[in-house]
Amino acid sequence: MTSMAEIKVGRDSRPRPRLGYRLLSGVLALALPGCSTVSSTFSTLTGGGGAPAGSAGYVRGFLGGVAAEDPAAALAMREVLSAGGSATDAAVAGAWMMAVTLPSRVGVGGGGACLVYDQRKNATEAVMFLPGARTSVPPGADRPAAVPMFARGLFALHTRIPVRPFEELMAPAEQRARLGTTVSRGLAEDLAAVSGPLLADPGARAVFARPDGRVKVNGDPLLQPLLATTLTQLRLSGVGDLHQGLLARRLEEASRPVGGNLTVDELRGPRTVPTVMPPLAVQGRNGDQVAFLPLPADGGLASAATYLALKGGQSLEAAAARGQAVAATWRRSGGDADALLTANVPAAGTGPLPASAGLAVFDRNGNAVSCAFTMNNLFGTGRVTPGMGVLLAPAPGVGAVQPPLLSAGIAWSPNLAAFHMVAAGSGQHAAPLAVAGPMARVIEGGLVPQGAVESGRMVPARGQYGICTNYLPGTESRCVAISDPDGHGVALGATDQ
Repeated sequence: MTSMAEIKVGRDSRPRPRLGYRLLSGVLALALPGCSTVSSTFSTLTGGGGAPAGSAGYVRGFLGGVAAEDPAAALAMREVLSAGGSATDAAVAGAWMMAVTLPSRVGVGGGGACLVYDQRKNATEAVMFLPGARTSVPPGADRPAAVPMFARGLFALHTRIPVRPFEELMAPAEQRARLGTTVSRGLAEDLAAVSGPLLADPGARAVFARPDGRVKVNGDPLLQPLLATTLTQLRLSGVGDLHQGLLARRLEEASRPVGGNLTVDELRGPRTVPTVMPPLAVQGRNGDQVAFLPLPADGGLASAATYLALKGGQSLEAAAARGQAVAATWRRSGGDADALLTANVPAAGTGPLPASAGLAVFDRNGNAVSCAFTMNNLFGTGRVTPGMGVLLAPAPGVGAVQPPLLSAGIAWSPNLAAFHMVAAGSGQHAAPLAVAGPMARVIEGGLVPQGAVESGRMVPARGQYGICTNYLPGTESRCVAISDPDGHGVALGATDQ
């Protein structure tokens, strides 16, 4: 089992007390895709019969809201909230599910970054677990793999506000991998985009091809028994096993035939430990703090620059260009984030960028999480490790591989100790705008949530949002979860009755 010692904590972080459970009961209510208002017709009640803790229906009343780029992930997150879990619990369950149902963008071989607003601490922190760079390209590695950070990163995320056991949160994804699921519209679109190169790999072909050899389409069955076995080992032995145990040795061996050439020494190295650190924060209207992912997740820098440009009255196009220019300047020459946000930088783009995927969730207590994940390319290296079923992410900085602009944001009121908005973005160069645009529309412009989402981003930006107009804790009926209407995600917000 991964221990707390395997998580680096920044100097501004503090130990996290474990939350108690609320004894709440009920049955599952109707869940609406796309945009769902979180109402509070029935207040959250304590006591009564119903489902046991850890089962959907344990909570009766206001649950919170979720939004994710994959429908199965959104449902998994909502069920965790219904079972009494926290926002971090729900985000962990949703991320594991996307590793099975959206492996083109999320997976064990990749990584990501998350923001967590803890209502008790009245503070937001970042959990960083970007796919790890290689110290050098080993001989014979025609597709050198990034050091996987996903599993350890989710464990670190879980430690921030843990309620349900980590192993319990893995189980639904493990079951889907073993018993099967169906290809979603989002996955089908990604499969169609890279079908030729992807199906050239025998391991990928066994998972993603139909019996006639053509790529699978929306609604086709998807079975991943080898990945299920790997997830079982991770659940039973702990995610640390992937870095310093039997799974690490197996991954070293399995990565060679697919050209990834990972080594146990790199898998157990000090740079494979997730980092908990302060976010990049800017001042919002009415005393709100608006937090974005800190460096080296430079999508957070681009989001902050875009937000400030919109706050200053610039158009969406000009603000998005400003964000890209600031990120491009940092990639070219580095520098301090706060200084770059106010510096005059030349117009510049970042060039072609890899895909990412996001999720956003807030729970009934006012805690919130936003995450962005990546495989550094659609389907990573495009090769599945023999015997393990894991797609590896390509190592960043090798050849033409650039990291994505991972983008996530959270706004809260320090004065009220209350959550306001959570956002996660994707869409290559437009991911920062997917976060900053709607956030600026809500916080600076006072727009209603749906109008803010519709007017605050441009294609190809895709966003996942949770917004409590009157803050949370506060007026639960003014909370809403929204998944970008131009994407394939789902938002669920409900009151169990």
